[in-house]
Amino acid sequence: MRVLVATAVPVERDAVARAFPDPGAEVPRPGVTLRRLPEGWDLLAAGVGPALAAASTAAALTAATLDGAPYGLVVSAGIGGGFAPDAPLGSLVVADEITAADLGAETADGFLPVTELGFGTVTHHPPAALVAAVAAATGARPGTVLTGSTVTGTAERAALLRSRHPRALAEGMEGFGVAEAAAAHGAPVLELRAVSNPVGPRDRAAWRIGDALAALTEAFGKLAPVLTSWNPHDD
Repeated sequence: MRVLVATAVPVERDAVARAFPDPGAEVPRPGVTLRRLPEGWDLLAAGVGPALAAASTAAALTAATLDGAPYGLVVSAGIGGGFAPDAPLGSLVVADEITAADLGAETADGFLPVTELGFGTVTHHPPAALVAAVAAATGARPGTVLTGSTVTGTAERAALLRSRHPRALAEGMEGFGVAEAAAAHGAPVLELRAVSNPVGPRDRAAWRIGDALAALTEAFGKLAPVLTSWNPHDD
């Protein structure tokens, strides 16, 4: 099975690549450049934010389909914010729900997700058996991972998100975009986040990016055999 791993930036892509003995080679495709690893793994630094992540992932998926070798799984991976105390710094979160936190409309009565406006979707569900296998192999905690175009920077916003999404464990900027692209191609999706900072007041001194990247590398070292052996018919 071919696997596409989409990260936001090259440093996250490189953290994933370090889990493999062969660093692979850069392969240009229409609109994107992949790092191709052995055994059907491609890594993509898709860009920051849901729109660019969706566009870049869709370009890679389309190129693979036109080549006659479509991907069997798409993984959104990277570092992100964790909701304390459930997702502390350095921990891993695997999404059982990938949810767009800010896709909808503000009204006098509060926020309405786009689904309540009568169209679209705000949540994608990764395969349950795969989520369970990833959690068992890596120690990642399963829960909702939120996607937003703006990183949370206040305690008030963090509390608001948690009240709207009580199962939220982490926050990122790309997962929902990657999931939208995967869904358009009929491919299952997974999201894995290593927690680099708490969701809440913006305090760069409290960030632990190096620790989160190391956790991401370690996770993919355990994850590769799980994903390679996963059978979509198990879900």
